[in-house]
Amino acid sequence: MKPDTICGVNAVAALFARRPDDVLRLFYLAERVDLAGPWCASLAAAHRPYRLVPPDELAKVAATPHHGGIAAVAKPRASDLFDFQAPPRLPFLLVLDGVANPHNLGAIARSAAFFGVRGLLIHEVSGAALPSDAAYRTAEGGLEYLSLWRTRDLPRALAALTPHYRTVAASLAGEAVPPAALPRDRPVALVLGAEERGVSAAVEAACRRAVRIPSTGRVHSLNIAQAAAVLLHALA
Repeated sequence: MKPDTICGVNAVAALFARRPDDVLRLFYLAERVDLAGPWCASLAAAHRPYRLVPPDELAKVAATPHHGGIAAVAKPRASDLFDFQAPPRLPFLLVLDGVANPHNLGAIARSAAFFGVRGLLIHEVSGAALPSDAAYRTAEGGLEYLSLWRTRDLPRALAALTPHYRTVAASLAGEAVPPAALPRDRPVALVLGAEERGVSAAVEAACRRAVRIPSTGRVHSLNIAQAAAVLLHALA
């Protein structure tokens, strides 16, 4: 697996705070010298390189002009395979079913970390977004604060979660209830689906409840990252 390139002040700060030993090298602009100083010292102690570079070189390293003046190259973040016999036990679990846009993944992770969510399970289907340079940049450090799991059989994973969680699919179906109507007698595993089609039929059938965001009806739905923020605020 190729290394990740993590850009932006908040994302790089979270990287050094959570897994400093994974940082391989650091690049930064003159305007970030003071901020980068302690990180450079850490890398120097580990005999790893860091460089002050001009803007055009940083844009090449980051593969984007939206780098925030600093970019770290790091070992790829590992995610664990979901264990059907010993599923994660957390106060709240966020589950993504086929979310394909890495910017949406990053925005969802940012909201999840903001509201104190500690775990994310990704349905590893064709086209699903996984942690990537774009996701890290959009997450503003949020991905570093989430434990990550992946599975290729989400209905089975939800069945394994059901004894420990209230499994809830975000849905526009008629039987879906507002967040306030959900019983809160156990941890929630909230499933969010892809932007275009929502939660797949098989995955929604594996959930015990469905939740919707009340609206005026003037537009059909929210962007998945916006919907995630609203539901996380209500449930997490």
